[in-house]
Amino acid sequence: MTPALKDRLNQILPKLISDAFLSGRGLGNEIAFHIFDYSAEDELEVRDFLRTLLDHLPKLRPGLRVKHVNLFDFVLAHLTNRNLLDKSIQMQREKGDAALKKALAGVLHESRLGTLFGDEAKPAEHDLVIVSGAGTVWPLLRVHSLLNNLHSIMAQTPVVVFYPGKFDGQSLRLFGRIKGCNYYRAFRLVP
Repeated sequence: MTPALKDRLNQILPKLISDAFLSGRGLGNEIAFHIFDYSAEDELEVRDFLRTLLDHLPKLRPGLRVKHVNLFDFVLAHLTNRNLLDKSIQMQREKGDAALKKALAGVLHESRLGTLFGDEAKPAEHDLVIVSGAGTVWPLLRVHSLLNNLHSIMAQTPVVVFYPGKFDGQSLRLFGRIKGCNYYRAFRLVP
């Protein structure tokens, strides 16, 4: 782990348990969406950190209601509930990624998934929602599209997305390579 990444990761926990962050103060009525971007090469270190973070949050801020949503697991559960997972795996093997993405476009449409994400995250019952798995669920789900459909659903509940790519405050570039998608309604969690 590079010293720069370690320094950025060490800034997360104190920020997440602060009253200012949890109340959304200083955002000027903006939606409390935050992105922690990192190099895709650091994925395993960030996953380890996330496990530690989820363990420490309730210890350092008793009563804090935190929900973690892994987008890959979220999409798999949705496909399983619709009895489409095995069919999707078979289609991918036989016809390839492009055919699978096209076949699942309606089932995995971001507006539909936004509602389902709200059902999973239960923002009224949680003080903070942490999202991971953005890289593993691509190209079936794009984070910027999902976030665009969560504005009214998440209300004032802060959302933190761990994102393997680059976020410059204006656009998201998955893996630092996939063409950037404009998304300017989030804030960088840690510079």
